[in-house]
Amino acid sequence: MSKKFEETDMSEPWYGTPYSIEKIADSEIKHWMESALDERLRLPAPNAFIPPDFSRKTDRETSALPFLLRSRESRGETCHPHHIRLWYKPDTMFFTPKADVKIDFNCPYARSSPEATILNSIFTNLLVNDLIKYETDMSEPWYGTPYSIEKLADSEIKHWMESDLDERLRLPAPNAFIPPDFSRKTDREMSVLPFLLRSRESRGEICHPHHIRLWYKPDTMFFTPKADVKIDFNCPYARSSPEATILNSIFTNLLVNDLIKYADYARVAGLGYMINETGNGFEVSVHGFNHKLRTFLEIMVKKIAKFEVRDEKFHLIKEMVTNQGKNIKSRQPCDQALFYLSIILKDGLWHWNDFLKVLSRLKADNVTKFVHQLLSRTFIECYISGNIARDEALSIIQYIEDVFFTGSQPISEAVFSSELSTNRVTNLQQGISYFYPVKGLNSSDEISALVHYIQVHQDDFMLNVKLQLFTLMINEPFIRQLGSEEQVGYTVMSMLRIDSAIYGVQFIVQSIRKGLSPGRMNLRVVEFLKWLESKIYKMSRDEFEKRVDSLIHVKLRKPQNLMEESVIYWKEIVDGTLKFDRREREVAALKQLTKEDFIAFFDEYIKVGAPRKKTLSVQVYGTVHSSEYKKDKNEQTEANVVRIDDIFDFKRSQPLYGSFKGRMQL
Repeated sequence: MSKKFEETDMSEPWYGTPYSIEKIADSEIKHWMESALDERLRLPAPNAFIPPDFSRKTDRETSALPFLLRSRESRGETCHPHHIRLWYKPDTMFFTPKADVKIDFNCPYARSSPEATILNSIFTNLLVNDLIKYETDMSEPWYGTPYSIEKLADSEIKHWMESDLDERLRLPAPNAFIPPDFSRKTDREMSVLPFLLRSRESRGEICHPHHIRLWYKPDTMFFTPKADVKIDFNCPYARSSPEATILNSIFTNLLVNDLIKYADYARVAGLGYMINETGNGFEVSVHGFNHKLRTFLEIMVKKIAKFEVRDEKFHLIKEMVTNQGKNIKSRQPCDQALFYLSIILKDGLWHWNDFLKVLSRLKADNVTKFVHQLLSRTFIECYISGNIARDEALSIIQYIEDVFFTGSQPISEAVFSSELSTNRVTNLQQGISYFYPVKGLNSSDEISALVHYIQVHQDDFMLNVKLQLFTLMINEPFIRQLGSEEQVGYTVMSMLRIDSAIYGVQFIVQSIRKGLSPGRMNLRVVEFLKWLESKIYKMSRDEFEKRVDSLIHVKLRKPQNLMEESVIYWKEIVDGTLKFDRREREVAALKQLTKEDFIAFFDEYIKVGAPRKKTLSVQVYGTVHSSEYKKDKNEQTEANVVRIDDIFDFKRSQPLYGSFKGRMQL
């Protein structure tokens, strides 16, 4: 190691590589500037083998196999009957501007004696060396790479200068999304939480009170030249029927397909985008470098406003959506159970059989009419964050408003207060255990599955952390007890479940074991909860505090980038909860939580026989448990156990939780 390297006094922060900074003497700089160019520093000679023409031959043969193109018979020669033969195989598969030529010199003398064989080997090596010597007469001093310098003939230079440009040689079209400006905004707001920048109150509008709202969050953490824009189109017509729901899915897929031609340009320029259908309409988001983000956003907005359906694209997307619907039958039984649970809990969801019945009769004209109706009334909720100033954010939302809500015949009108989107969830009755037994959709699938769901509460900081702490405690013992020790199923898990700010916990078991039907799986989950009681009661205070600290540590983890931060705040907006300081508030609740409070929560909401416990189990029966299905479906139930025979009849008979979403009074 040189002395200079040993004397380094600094190290870079990423890999710890040592370095030092020294000032270069003026005399050294002057010497470099006055030095002549080293003759060894020159470009290599032009490569005579670089092809100027990459065109494909249009007059090629179409033979898929090699054939004899030239022989003595084809030329009618008799004096030299055995001197040359040509086999030919045109490219009928790869269609590239490449060729392969192989020549075999069959010389009888080469194998006439051992000496001839050795001489033939020497000759071939000398031939290769001669070729190298012919092509190059110099070598560069660093790696010894051979090269040569030749003067180009004046006629060749003249030919190049007089030649026309080949139209096939062109640069791609300029990428309009590449940002030239990466500066950070210096006039940004310094709010650490999103705030309402534009609403009906801020504009004092009375005639259109429910048409647009803007949430704004400047970048106060990452300080990068990036931004994130999310737009939620809440359209009452989107949830009006199964036809509307499936047409909304086709529309969003067609919209994504329309933007494919911009996708590569956007990706190269550091822009990403998503278009998703939602239960209340559709959602558009763009993220990446902020300088050209609006350019791409405007293209997306114009595509929505001037949406057109092409027949060939419609049939392609319709087939894709149809296959997705049919493929539900081949999904895992636990996925089927989770989907049934969502239909039972969430208001406004339809059964997939309804979609399949509707799909068969849909045509391209139906999509055109649907999009017109979909956008005729809409409430637009927007979130803008990152390296965007307040005025820029307002300008973006003004542009969206101008496109959809202005003009003599606007595309959209404001929704009525009664039409504002809501997220309603079935409020199960306390003290009742509901269960829904159903056959698996795949008649050849032996596997059965269970989802055991306990509904607990609507969004509340203290109750949230108690339930989160409970799910954190039980996952490992649940997997060990039912999976490893009892071997109830090969898929065993538990997790927190949140449906539009309604909190609960769900236990998932999937099994092919004979004699262990979904009904019996459900009993095993109940037995596990009984076994858990003593574990929770006997838990030491130190162990409880360690688990609390562990959850606090998880919650204090900060977002790693602007997109992660946006996802957190955007969920608050689309759910309508708007608790942007949730992390800090829940950490504060955890610090106040005692073991006694946690046990009281468990006794009240979770334990077997708890007074406020609400349970729903979805039981999907595979063919291995078909006999148990008939028995369980017709078995007499206890007083506090309710069997669900028809999902939609059941939903119509149940109350709903209030909705945070759709409240305009903040």
